[in-house]
Amino acid sequence: MLKGKDIINTAQFSRKELDLIMNTAAHYEQRVRRQKVIKDMEGKIVACLFFEPSTRTRLSFESAANRLGARVISVASAASSSVAKGESLADTIRTVDGYADVIVMRHPETGSAQIAADHALHPFINAGDGSGQHPTQALLDIYTIRKEKGVLEGHTVTFLGDLKYGRTVHSLGYFMTLYKNKMIFVSPKSLRMPEDLTADFRSRGAEIEETDNVTEALSKSDIVYVTRIQRERFTDAAEYEKLKGSYIIDRNTINKAKKGITVLHPLPRVDEISTDVDDYEGAAYFRQAHNGMYIRMALLALLSGVV
Repeated sequence: MLKGKDIINTAQFSRKELDLIMNTAAHYEQRVRRQKVIKDMEGKIVACLFFEPSTRTRLSFESAANRLGARVISVASAASSSVAKGESLADTIRTVDGYADVIVMRHPETGSAQIAADHALHPFINAGDGSGQHPTQALLDIYTIRKEKGVLEGHTVTFLGDLKYGRTVHSLGYFMTLYKNKMIFVSPKSLRMPEDLTADFRSRGAEIEETDNVTEALSKSDIVYVTRIQRERFTDAAEYEKLKGSYIIDRNTINKAKKGITVLHPLPRVDEISTDVDDYEGAAYFRQAHNGMYIRMALLALLSGVV
């Protein structure tokens, strides 16, 4: 079903494909937990091209490839590649395409993922393109929701923080429409969800509420998805300083929220979730990060056609 395909955005998936990905991730999670040696991608090479800083995404992709028995070749930064010499992205991808069976790329420019996919003959995975999308993050997010809540449907989900530049919420929003979950958007006025995305979500039948009242939003939410105010997306440092720390989730906030609320965050966090939330039973953000490896194992295996 997914063999040979590219992963560009979350709007491309059907529920049948999402079920396949999550079930395959669960299969690999069980095998890893049983400490089974996996050789499903033995003999294959995965290229990880990261032209923008990353910890979780890069390492989980590389771990996923290694767990599957594949080998990894990588670019750790733009400065360490021929991009620093002026090489075009298209030429870089054409070159790497001759070395690898799957290409994974993070790039600071929105739309770069589609350009790369258009020039790759092998399967391509978007690991984040500027403020555009981050589909594999959204996949691990719904996998986490399924594990934490048991079902993916019927939830009220609050998205909190930087909704303008936050590619993770842009991606996850499409999945929330697919599973008919209500969304509440909470952000500073200048960082609201882009109007074109909100309109697209509504056209897909989504129920959306926009507010700046965190307490009220969390009092009726089953899940809160917190994002940081992203310094790297601002050209005006003064504007960033004004907005950072706009919303902080601490234990007092959780105590006022709906009972059993699940707290998610794509990480890294700065100060938007206090460390006193970490021992709250519903604080799932580190479990969420760990789920990334299993989802990425599933994607690499499915796109390669080895499962």
